[in-house]
Amino acid sequence: MSRSLHAAQLALLNNQAGLPSAARALIVLAVVMTKWDRHRRTRKALHRLEPHLLKDIGFSRAAAEIEAGKPFWRD
Repeated sequence: MSRSLHAAQLALLNNQAGLPSAARALIVLAVVMTKWDRHRRTRKALHRLEPHLLKDIGFSRAAAEIEAGKPFWRD
C-alpha cells in the first residue's frame, strides 16, 4: 500500500455514522488527492515503458504519449 490510505479505505471511513462535516470534507479531499497521485504515478510509469512492453499491454508509443501527457486531474 502507498504512503497514503487507499481510496476504498477512505471511502469506508467516510461512511462512518456521526463524522463531523469537516472530517467528511477532509476525507473526500484525501480520496481525490489519492486518485490524482495514482494518475500521476501510472502516467509517469507508462511514459517510461519501452516499446516492446507497450506492445504487450496494447499501447502504441503515440497512445502512451497522449495518455502520459494528460494532467493528473483528468481521468
